[in-house]
Amino acid sequence: MAENSSQQDIERKVQVSLCWSLKARHVHELSLQVPEGSTLADVLSLAAEPETLNLLKLQTPGIWGRKVPWTHVVQEGDRIEFYRPLQVDPKVARRQRFKRQGKGRTGLFANRKSGSAAGY
Repeated sequence: MAENSSQQDIERKVQVSLCWSLKARHVHELSLQVPEGSTLADVLSLAAEPETLNLLKLQTPGIWGRKVPWTHVVQEGDRIEFYRPLQVDPKVARRQRFKRQGKGRTGLFANRKSGSAAGY
């Protein structure tokens, strides 16, 4: 009886989802069953082919939008994501979009209340 329970402990698996994008608009998603107690590094080595594995190891790992270390143990239902470095600072990108929209009554401030200050 003890032998049976130890075999069940070894065979326990958890369902996780692995998501990555090596370039813009090319998203890959893979659903996996991995042994319970696996770390992010273990999951990646089980799932990715060698050339993809090397590229993903250079990226920052996370689970459901939060950065985590490579030694983090995955749990049932985790969505493992890999984040590429930003190409443009988000503040700069927003400033450029705003500049393209124009000032005054166009774009973001088109429906301004009468008598209010600009931008409100």
